[in-house]
Amino acid sequence: MSNKASAWRTAGALLCALYGAGAFAGGDVPVFDQAYLSNKKNIAAGQEVWQHQCRHCHGAAAYPGKAPKLNPGQLEPDFIYDRVTNGFGKMPSWKEVFSDAQRKAVVAYIKSDDFSP
Repeated sequence: MSNKASAWRTAGALLCALYGAGAFAGGDVPVFDQAYLSNKKNIAAGQEVWQHQCRHCHGAAAYPGKAPKLNPGQLEPDFIYDRVTNGFGKMPSWKEVFSDAQRKAVVAYIKSDDFSP
């Protein structure tokens, strides 16, 4: 492999790592530990937001809907939080609509066993 190709590969890997870590999210990403993600109050609060807002595009059980099917097992909590907070593509940002606590709770719900796409 040439030095130029190696440099591009390294740069691409760095950008992917930064994006995955929320470096381009425009704010701090909260830490989602197991205690938070498994807390029944957090899951219930996230389910409430999902039922009143998210399901309109993602579908009652995340599919079928206008938005892509969610596969929570393949999504990291900070990635979900970033998308809910800042939006992406056709998905709007919910930062001005839902509180930080509500957006974090949506993450807990999506990552819970109660959520089944």
